[in-house]
Amino acid sequence: MSVMGLFFIAIFSFAILWLARQGVFAAHWLEEGEVAHHHGGAATEPPPAGRVALAIFLAVAGCLFSLLAAAFYMRGDAPDWQMPPIPGVLWFNTAILAASSVALQFAVIAARRGEFERVKTTLLIGAATAGLFIIGQIWAWRELIELRFFASSNAANAFFFLLTGAHALHLVGGLVALARTTDKVRGAGRVTGALTTSVELCAIYWHFLLFVWLLMFAMLIGWTDGFGVICRRLLS
Repeated sequence: MSVMGLFFIAIFSFAILWLARQGVFAAHWLEEGEVAHHHGGAATEPPPAGRVALAIFLAVAGCLFSLLAAAFYMRGDAPDWQMPPIPGVLWFNTAILAASSVALQFAVIAARRGEFERVKTTLLIGAATAGLFIIGQIWAWRELIELRFFASSNAANAFFFLLTGAHALHLVGGLVALARTTDKVRGAGRVTGALTTSVELCAIYWHFLLFVWLLMFAMLIGWTDGFGVICRRLLS
């Protein structure tokens, strides 16, 4: 079990290292007057506040999902653990969330090129597909409830609703931010540097949610069970 925790910590650490390389953790607010840190003879621009805030949020969210995953494997070793049937709509949801992430990446490319109309279109596609993902998740929960797989009847059922529900809530929050970014794009009438940064932050968040969902989906359908067994045997 500890090995599983180390696995998620390693992934999380890799993400933090990447963010650090982007300069989001640089303490530019400690600089005084005209004294600035130089790299290669050029002054380093402070990262946007939104990028720093996103880095902190992703760190917290990454810890949350890592702890949930650790608890999932720890509880799954009990003899009464019995996963519910996986609704087929989750495969569609996975594909649609991947499409949403791709759309946001195309929005980033369009924003960097100053292609205003394409930015609007890809942002709307990303929002629409993310909305379909939420609807699909609700459909999956409804399907399990109709089959009488309630959260209170089994720990595995509870973890299914907890994991998918926590992810869905994070996506709803992302939709709020995406809606604000889309509204800014429409109001500006053109692509600016600030709007490009906002689109980039939305895309990073979407890629994070896709990555988390792929790991969670693999856990829920049992693709990582063998890895969990190997880890427990190594520790026994």
